[in-house]
Amino acid sequence: MHVALGLIKFRAVTRASRYVKYFTTLPEPKEPSISSASIPGPKSLELKKKLNGMQLAEMVNFFVDYESSTGNYLRDVDGNVMLDVYMQISSIPLGYNHPRLLEVFNNANNVKALINRPALGFFPGKDWPVRIENILKQIGPKGLNNITTMMCGSCANENAYKNIFISYMRKKRGEEGNFTEEEMDSCMKNRPPGAPNLSLLSFHGSFHGRTMGALATTHSKYIHKIDFPSLDWPIACFPNYKYPLEENERSNKEEDKKCLAQVEELIEAYEKKDRPVAGIVVEPIQSEGGDNHASPEFFQQLQCISKKYDISLLMDEVQTGGGCTGKFWCYEHFDLPSPPEIVTFSKKLQLGGYFHTLEFRPRETLRVFNTWMGDPSKILLLEEIINVIKEDKLLEQVKKSGKVLKSGLLQLEKEYSHLVNSTRGRGTFLAISFETPELRDTVIGKLRKLGVHAGGCGKQTLRFRPALTFEEKHANIVLDRLRKVLYET
Repeated sequence: MHVALGLIKFRAVTRASRYVKYFTTLPEPKEPSISSASIPGPKSLELKKKLNGMQLAEMVNFFVDYESSTGNYLRDVDGNVMLDVYMQISSIPLGYNHPRLLEVFNNANNVKALINRPALGFFPGKDWPVRIENILKQIGPKGLNNITTMMCGSCANENAYKNIFISYMRKKRGEEGNFTEEEMDSCMKNRPPGAPNLSLLSFHGSFHGRTMGALATTHSKYIHKIDFPSLDWPIACFPNYKYPLEENERSNKEEDKKCLAQVEELIEAYEKKDRPVAGIVVEPIQSEGGDNHASPEFFQQLQCISKKYDISLLMDEVQTGGGCTGKFWCYEHFDLPSPPEIVTFSKKLQLGGYFHTLEFRPRETLRVFNTWMGDPSKILLLEEIINVIKEDKLLEQVKKSGKVLKSGLLQLEKEYSHLVNSTRGRGTFLAISFETPELRDTVIGKLRKLGVHAGGCGKQTLRFRPALTFEEKHANIVLDRLRKVLYET
């Protein structure tokens, strides 16, 4: 009932304000407002204490009143209204409580997709093939005509790795090759040849997930990995650029060459130690690791290396996919001659999974499988998200607001060069670095007290991850309050 009344009010407001464009939901507040003396406030602290009695809750920043949050603004349980440029670690595409998404489950048939959740590998619904085809047509990377749905980014990468190994071993056996008795027996004992000593090459600073295989390719923070057994897989250096880019073009090109040479050296070294590299796993922007960027030329040459050694290239677009860089897939900025063989996704796309070529489809059943294999209710949301992105031209909006935010950050960098540096990014997927990790953390805390909720990554980076509905006016609020914090620091 509350949802229906809210939508009626929304339509009435929209009709009455013909010249006002709402990209998001019910009209947002004009600006942030903070009512508690500190964040987290007393109600959040009380809830945190209660939760901590049942599970480790030390990482909880504050508790959110999601029913009262709207558009680009998050409201916490203490009544603080914050402009959210972190958006649940880059996972909310249209802001909070978007009316089009609220309408999705006003449909009785769609509600049934929520309560009758199928084991998709065995018993998909009658509409599943059409919905998958629709997603492929609408957002599938060109040339990747197969999709495997999963639940999250970690399991998307974890299972995509399996596809890489399956494809590699198929080539090795030959097209008509069958499993031998020795392979079938030895794999049950975690030994070669059935469990072959293959590897994947990843990069220092990367984050690909926390499941065991994905964790073997994650190298952003020790706390993610310590105490967990892992795999002897090669790790190459990711380019570490100097900024501003235009003033450091020569040294950054040398950085590309050095890192690419190391990739080849590692591939050849692991071949010699009988642990051949089956594929390269890379983020178009290393996100959790500190918003580390590499040039289009770096990625073009990386793809050339993968083709030279006849191995796979997986582009992890879990955080960068969905339009936040101004293109639906970040790798589209790189002008690759052909798409990567596999592109993984999650976050803004609501469920996890990966697009891939036919070559990576297993020929035997149950090789890449689990009970749910995704979630039809999330596909329903994704379909509507795609419609809104197209109708409201949100990729263009990302470019406009991103330009304002990036220009403002560059100006702040000039004004406070002793505090901040290395403004970088695409679209609204932006970041700046601070002189020390402690300074970065202090600035995040002070911004929150001024009503701007941002997040950190890497050692000393502040990252911006707003919704696609983030507008120029929101960018100016962020910049004004960041300037105030830097001035007082």
